[in-house]
Amino acid sequence: MGLPDASGDLSSEMEVDAFRRLFPLRYFERHLSESIRPDARPLGRARDTTLALGAVASAHGSALAKIGSTTMLAAIKMEVMTPSTESPDEGSIAIDFHMPPICSPIVRPGRPAEAAPVISKQLSDTISSSGMINLKELSLVSGKAAWMAYLDIYCLDADGALFDAALLSAVAAFSHLQIPIVSLNDDGKIELISEEDDGAKLEVEPVNKEKRKLTLSGIPFSLTCILHKNYILADPTAEEESIMETAVTVVLDSSSRLVSFYKPGGPVLAHTSAVQDCVALTRQRVKELQNILDETLSGMEID
Repeated sequence: MGLPDASGDLSSEMEVDAFRRLFPLRYFERHLSESIRPDARPLGRARDTTLALGAVASAHGSALAKIGSTTMLAAIKMEVMTPSTESPDEGSIAIDFHMPPICSPIVRPGRPAEAAPVISKQLSDTISSSGMINLKELSLVSGKAAWMAYLDIYCLDADGALFDAALLSAVAAFSHLQIPIVSLNDDGKIELISEEDDGAKLEVEPVNKEKRKLTLSGIPFSLTCILHKNYILADPTAEEESIMETAVTVVLDSSSRLVSFYKPGGPVLAHTSAVQDCVALTRQRVKELQNILDETLSGMEID
């Protein structure tokens, strides 16, 4: 009985890898013709997704989100500000998306990634238009003091569908957020009450007497799909995005209401049937993500 031909298997594997590098589109299309992807996923299936809350101890709210290898770290810091005269009873939210060189070989040190400001704007528009956060809940003293929530999202690994993972981390961070206790001093200024003062008897009555969470409604979730010929690929990897350039991102809230639809160019037209298929895939994905978020939150309460 002969031994397995290890050298033959290695040679075959090298040939496949060489073909993938030299003819990436043909390589992928061979898989698509059999309704399968190189990572063994069906065309409409998203990658495994995980959430971890409280990833940054110094933040008031934080979360680590992973979709496949794509990894996002979101952290929220709360600061007191003077509200605008147009909205004296509302706080504000500022969102920044960061892509350090560690996240991808295409991001060079000293040069800001082109995608970063685009995703920052996309996140701000989505969270604002979804109505997830009632800005009046961030008010402290009408016309004098309100909360400014600074949300920073860091991409630790950019392996495709960056907006989807960034939005998930933002939603999870706001779900984890605990608004600090503050008091009004003799000069009429708002002061943060430290953890040590929290348990002690205070001479000044706190404006909010205990840490509280925001009431989130209409939580948005998204799914990015790649359109290629007659195929629709859900939750693409970075390699798939680079080879098949037409992407669409559908954002639905937890009630399946359409929040936004993004299609940043690309050679493939988004026909009505393709859009409907993308929305249907997003509806399924929203249920998955809502369950993951609920399980993560309930697991934290038990802990």
